[in-house]
Amino acid sequence: MRRAGVEKTSDSRRLHIALRRNGLSVSTAGLGGRVQPTRSGDPSRIGPYRIIGRLGAGGMGTVHAGLTSDGLRVAVKVIHPAQAEDPEFRARFRREVQLSARVQGPCLVPLIAADPEADAPWLATMYAPGLTLNQHVANHGPLTGGTLYAFATGTAQALAAIHLAGVVHRDVKPQNVILTPAGPRVLDFGIARAADGTSVTRTGIMTGTPGWISPEYYRTNTAGPEGDMFAWGALVAYAATGRLPFGAGAPDAVAFRVMSEDPDLEGVPDDLREIVERALAKDPSDRISADVAAQESSQALALQATQVAASDGGLEPTQVGELVTAEWDMPTLDDPSWQAPLLPSRKRTLVTVLVAAAVAGGIAGAALALPSVGADGARPAESPAGAATAAAATQADGADDHPEAAAVPGDQAEPSADPREAVVPSDPLAGVNDPAFTRDGERSEPTADEWRASIAASSPDETAVEKTIRDQMTSMLATKDMDYMEPTITFNKRAQTVMVTGGPISQIPEEHREVFRRAGDIAACTALAHRLKDNPTTWPYGRFSVYWENYDGDLEPTILGFGEATDGCYTQIAGQWQGDEGGVETASIPSSDSDEIRVAGATDKAITAAWDDRIAEGNGLTPFAASDAIDLGFDPVEKAAYVWVRDSNGALMGRAQQANFQDTVATTVCPKLMAEYTRNENWSYTRWTVARYEGNSRIPELLGSGECSP
Repeated sequence: MRRAGVEKTSDSRRLHIALRRNGLSVSTAGLGGRVQPTRSGDPSRIGPYRIIGRLGAGGMGTVHAGLTSDGLRVAVKVIHPAQAEDPEFRARFRREVQLSARVQGPCLVPLIAADPEADAPWLATMYAPGLTLNQHVANHGPLTGGTLYAFATGTAQALAAIHLAGVVHRDVKPQNVILTPAGPRVLDFGIARAADGTSVTRTGIMTGTPGWISPEYYRTNTAGPEGDMFAWGALVAYAATGRLPFGAGAPDAVAFRVMSEDPDLEGVPDDLREIVERALAKDPSDRISADVAAQESSQALALQATQVAASDGGLEPTQVGELVTAEWDMPTLDDPSWQAPLLPSRKRTLVTVLVAAAVAGGIAGAALALPSVGADGARPAESPAGAATAAAATQADGADDHPEAAAVPGDQAEPSADPREAVVPSDPLAGVNDPAFTRDGERSEPTADEWRASIAASSPDETAVEKTIRDQMTSMLATKDMDYMEPTITFNKRAQTVMVTGGPISQIPEEHREVFRRAGDIAACTALAHRLKDNPTTWPYGRFSVYWENYDGDLEPTILGFGEATDGCYTQIAGQWQGDEGGVETASIPSSDSDEIRVAGATDKAITAAWDDRIAEGNGLTPFAASDAIDLGFDPVEKAAYVWVRDSNGALMGRAQQANFQDTVATTVCPKLMAEYTRNENWSYTRWTVARYEGNSRIPELLGSGECSP
């Protein structure tokens, strides 16, 4: 797994940090819902956005109020020219964009687009209207009742999503939480840090705000998820009481109280107080995690809602979600300065429903039983067509949770006792005299016009195929914590093409976008191949293409890949499946699936032990230079285990050595995979590939592939 290097220490940005500490950092969301007039020299457009005013300014740059072509309100942060001329600062801003793109979930402000390479680098987020927590407390007092409990639950869920994305916020404080009419929003990842140690800010500089810094950070400059949870405990206490739990005053005095004294939690409701106390433990190992804090806060929220309901006439428990939504009591804000109507569109709904649904779905639903937070916390809302068609598919065919077994209206495939054994047709139109798909063999890729002309599913068959593709892609991406990249599936009947579109997120790791392409290719290809095989004279779609929208309203998205389902969906040589470099790259991304992690660890050890045994037999084999040279990972797209070795000393230079290693892998991997296959009905990995990296090369040499027999 490639890791970016930690940036070197420097004092040249202490002024920037000082500005942050004094509340002058540039936030990418709205400031109280008010747009300030533009000033001389302000741009009229930034990227695809029309600029109508300012939302704020600070040491890092200016936040402009922008509108998309269809009226979506966005906040566009533009870096000051002096900062943009600093290559090291630009590199840190690029990293900020990458981190922000990784974080998707409830009660967050998602990144919509960015251009770190522009003369004036910028990023755009959804506009979140409302007061910050400190503004609300100053003007209206502490939060109370269901609103307080919803605040605790929502902000904990946001941090859980951040931490699961491998990011540490590092600056959780009242100025960085906006109380929108739809719920709290945690924002500002400007000094966020990747959990793998890659920092946006320079190391060696104290970042954060006194009173919101953990004891371990004061002592050792250590900033991990536990530090965020310490700040979360202080945040909830402040929201409940209006007081800083460790008081105010000189930074040194605040630091002493944080490290040595108990917090002032008088006035925090008892059931929340117990959770907050665990978050504020001096020892980070004793602190509650964000996920657990979200679950326990939601349970307290459910109890609070139930008690209120009972005293008010006895609402049924199933109505708690509605009550919680009503309990979030923040007024709807409007500002006539946003001089454009909010027009409905597929792209706008995708983003704005995130705001409206995060409390209703992510918090209110959690009041009864909080689900474990995935890679993006709560599932972002689909487009209206996507949501409707997915719901229709669920009602129409009653598909279960296994995408491979999802029922598709019109399918005539023979029933299989095990859906994992279903064979994907490699030539679905063989022998068909008059197929409905007439563009077989046409190799020109779909045009942008054809993409723009595509529409949502409009028939039961299209709806079912859409659901199959979406479910399969979600299943693949989830194992790598990438299911924040939700596909939109559309159809162009004239082009006989199914379009799979991701985005709009302009800056994500390239390997993540490549996994999205591969998942889209396989999911669309296999779904269409089955459909062509079963309904060759009525099903017109045989081509597929995968796109990526770089920003909201993008009319010419990047085409990532395209193909035909009549060519076979998997790479084969002489009828045998073969792995490829894309599979190695995907497999090298750490898995989030507990079964995969367990099997990978055990199999990796078994291969290493078996290879050591062969070397010990004295047959001329050379040990690898490093004891941990062998790695193993899973590619969920083609359901394959990949074993690769860093061969820095040339132990596998010769064909005999390579054949020996390949045989060692094959005889070790297959028993492990098939034992799990037999034990676990959700396990579908039955293929394997062996690869070698010579020296410091980044290009793998594929030594061999195979399939294990179920």
